[in-house]
Amino acid sequence: MTTLEQPLPARTVARYAIGSLGTGGFATLPGLVLIYYMTDTLGIAAITAGLLVTAAKIWDVVIDPVIGARSDHSLAVTGSRRRFMILGGLLLPLFFILTFAVPSGMGPGLAGVWVLLAFMATATAFSLFQVPYIALPAELTSSYDQRTRLLSIRVVVLSLAILLFGAGGPALRSLGGENQALGYLIMAVVAGVLIGVAMLVTSRVAQRGIPRPAEPGTIASNYKAGLGALKRSPAFRVLLLCFALQGLSTGVMLAGAQYVATWVLHSESAVTFLFVSLIGPALLFAPLWRVVAGRIGKERAFRYASIMFGIAAFALLGMIAAPGAWIYLPVALAGAGYAGMQSLPMSMLPDVISHDAKTHGEGSAGIFGGVWTAGETTGMALGATVLTLVLAASGYVQSVAGEAVTQGPAAINGIIVSFSLVPAILIVLSLLVFRRYPLRQQDIDAGPNNPAAARTEGAQ
Repeated sequence: MTTLEQPLPARTVARYAIGSLGTGGFATLPGLVLIYYMTDTLGIAAITAGLLVTAAKIWDVVIDPVIGARSDHSLAVTGSRRRFMILGGLLLPLFFILTFAVPSGMGPGLAGVWVLLAFMATATAFSLFQVPYIALPAELTSSYDQRTRLLSIRVVVLSLAILLFGAGGPALRSLGGENQALGYLIMAVVAGVLIGVAMLVTSRVAQRGIPRPAEPGTIASNYKAGLGALKRSPAFRVLLLCFALQGLSTGVMLAGAQYVATWVLHSESAVTFLFVSLIGPALLFAPLWRVVAGRIGKERAFRYASIMFGIAAFALLGMIAAPGAWIYLPVALAGAGYAGMQSLPMSMLPDVISHDAKTHGEGSAGIFGGVWTAGETTGMALGATVLTLVLAASGYVQSVAGEAVTQGPAAINGIIVSFSLVPAILIVLSLLVFRRYPLRQQDIDAGPNNPAAARTEGAQ
């Protein structure tokens, strides 16, 4: 085993993984409660709420490639991506709190504008951290297997974050009692601070290298670089599209979980049990998928994980005929598959980046990270949009805090379909796309032009 293939230090792995406490929290909590907050507390129509969230995410998609290119520039001239990560960790808590701090008495129209602007600012702060965070694994190790280890442990923390924020967020919200607005504010303060602290801790893992002169380029050139990465790397195109489709699938389910709890299981608190059922198996299976990947390869293991998730999602369609506690079993199966769906593609991304570096030269990890984050964000954002389209088409009735409403059978069935059949179909589509993924371990193992190798040689 060469020096480049030595195991990553446990401290590095732990610090990197802690970042997923922040990224998982931000991905989970707004996806779970923001649409519901707008439709059932602020009185905003479902389709409008979905469009507002989508608009904020579109902004995120627009800025991600620019942040990625500027992150590469920062790495070149300062030797580290740390500045971007610290800035994101400091700004996100403030804007996250503002998102759920709509003044009382504000009408639905103005409340929607408030949420849109605050959430756009929050998404910007998140991208400042997330884009360089995604780029780091390609720079921390050149080993195919060590990247699987790094990302599988990250997914364990990500799963804990989903459980913590998915179950703890609604619990914090309940501290407001009858005052729903106060409950959401308490939730936002606690969650926002925790997310920010996790991001700041992880920023310390960003390596320091040797600065070199570099031009930042124009915004137009930043977008051109992102398109160039997509154009020259078939592996990146396939992996990104596949992951975006799966993000859309999980985004629909995440946004619909609170609706299933409230209107199908008839208990708002049931969302906590849904998340426990999902994350318990995910925690157990994240290390197991690493073992499976070591035996049969990341690519085959990823297919099996995706199939497991898709079967579980389809089984939930049975809620139309017999809603009840039985649904926690397929949700648990989905959690087992979800662990592999997250860790394995994320460990393939640095493989794609290093393969591109060996072919076209290093210095583009941030660009890849920016485009990847844009694609992932698009998938998750459209998940909320798909849900609201289904709700609007099925006649879902929005309400303001304290108002009692009744949903018709069509609306209930719409919730169920968006939580089961739609995600299952999206998983099938993602697997059809993934059939064209070309890279294998022999294409990835360390070579002289690997980014990590080059960095190590430069430090000697």
